[in-house]
Amino acid sequence: MTEGAGVRAGELPDDLTAAEAGMWQAFRNGSVYDLSSGDPLVDDPHGGHPWGEERTVRARIVCWLLLDGPPALAGRVSSLKLTGVLISGSLDLAGGTVVPYVEMRQCRFEQDVLLPEARFTTVRMVDCSVPRLEAARVQTEGDLHLPRCRFHRGIRLTDAQIGTDLMLNQAIVHRDRSGRSIAADGLTVGQDLQAELLESHGELSLRAATIGVSLSLRGARLANPYERLAFNAPQLTVERSLYLTPAGIGAQAMSGMTPARGTRIQRFACEGGIRLDDGRFGDAVDFEQARFTLTDDQELSLRRVQTPELRFLGERPARGRVVLSGAKIVNLMDRADAWPGPGRLHMGGFAYENLVPRGPFPLVERLDWVAAATAEYNPEPYERLAAVLRAGGEDEDAREVLLAKQRRHRESLPPAAKLWGYAQDWTVAYGYRPARAAVWMAVLWAAGSLAFAQAGHPPLKRGEHPEWNPTLFTLDLLLPVIDLGQVGFWQLRGGWQWLATAMILLGWILATTVAAGATRLLRRN
Repeated sequence: MTEGAGVRAGELPDDLTAAEAGMWQAFRNGSVYDLSSGDPLVDDPHGGHPWGEERTVRARIVCWLLLDGPPALAGRVSSLKLTGVLISGSLDLAGGTVVPYVEMRQCRFEQDVLLPEARFTTVRMVDCSVPRLEAARVQTEGDLHLPRCRFHRGIRLTDAQIGTDLMLNQAIVHRDRSGRSIAADGLTVGQDLQAELLESHGELSLRAATIGVSLSLRGARLANPYERLAFNAPQLTVERSLYLTPAGIGAQAMSGMTPARGTRIQRFACEGGIRLDDGRFGDAVDFEQARFTLTDDQELSLRRVQTPELRFLGERPARGRVVLSGAKIVNLMDRADAWPGPGRLHMGGFAYENLVPRGPFPLVERLDWVAAATAEYNPEPYERLAAVLRAGGEDEDAREVLLAKQRRHRESLPPAAKLWGYAQDWTVAYGYRPARAAVWMAVLWAAGSLAFAQAGHPPLKRGEHPEWNPTLFTLDLLLPVIDLGQVGFWQLRGGWQWLATAMILLGWILATTVAAGATRLLRRN
């Protein structure tokens, strides 16, 4: 009988070690093959305690079982379930089709795990020590679980297709030679990608990835002090929400849930830039209590992001930039102390429909928020804020925002135009406080009436003048174009003549500013 025929009949190959023979039988039985010693220190796959031959199986035999293993025993389903096993050599399943269920717990891999273009039903590697996982274009019908594993030279999941969930909870991933910890560009996940409490030492790259439900990085710690980006995910599509929020630590903490009150939590923390440009998120992007450590040339970039809700509720970054240029948001939930200061916030083309502040966010601080985003004068952020406030019924606040816009614009004008701007501001507040014009008119009219009541006023022609009325005379001076029949009949000398000229000039200035403000008001409406 040939060796292949013997394997298909279920016979043990002759060259198996005792550990491998036990694994062979457990595979046919579908049972867990556990070689752990019971001593937690010895069994720690990440510790330094050596594992001997009694716990070692060759990777070649594992591949043999998975690709062309013996039939299951009667009434059983064959599967590979290993616990506390050292796998020597390189586990190479590249291009293969693996039908049996695969689960490995607290195992050590001597060399890289190679799964490019392989096909699986479900793969679970839990709390394993792996030099590197190479799984570009791998496909699974079910889950790919890698929780609590440690990868010493990174993970590659480029263009991988995961049927249901990808789990990386509490995994520790170090950078590869290119500086990436997880290279998963073009990744497709049918349901959730959970990477809660993940430790990433290098660039986590999810460019053009598609997540069928939610992407959770709750409590994750991303660090890449070597390059500009710690999380690089432009064109990321998440059907529901992206969570960069705290995670509960301890037995009472549940994955994917908001930590209960009193639970010890770990915040999401990122040392290095984040790039989410052109991302699409079906429900929300949540930065609740997130902590960002950026250098001056790094940024939290949300350019052209689209999502119904942005929860910008993290800690204010001490350095670096926050960029929202071109983003489109329905609800902006934020706090006043979450935004960076002047010159470090960019919002050109940022569109939002509703403001939902968490905690006090008075208008004066909201205007500082807009000013921080416009190092050089740009009317768009002011007009957007005014439109949102007006849509929410806050007409008075909207006028204050537009007035602040005019004052900001004035600072960029040449001296003559700036002086004219001050005149419009003092008189009618650029048309946004029209009642101020009546106050100025009343003040000038009253002051002029009192002054001209003391003035000498000989007529220019005797018998051809109306009765002297200092009140009507002052009003005739102040109102341009309109003739009340007082000016032109009296002869004023010295300072009274200069006062009359000043009244005429002030009247023209007041009338012109009122007209300019009214025109601006009508154009806005």
